[in-house]
Amino acid sequence: MLKKVFALLVLAAFLGGCNTVRGVGKDVEKGGEAIQKAVK
Repeated sequence: MLKKVFALLVLAAFLGGCNTVRGVGKDVEKGGEAIQKAVK
């Protein structure tokens, strides 16, 4: 389940128009933080 959520977040980051590595990294980081908050 967690892997599916992460994959969806990464896909959303790319579809959201993040065309720089830094932008994608920030989106993935925020997605990871959201997952951590949801798991707690």
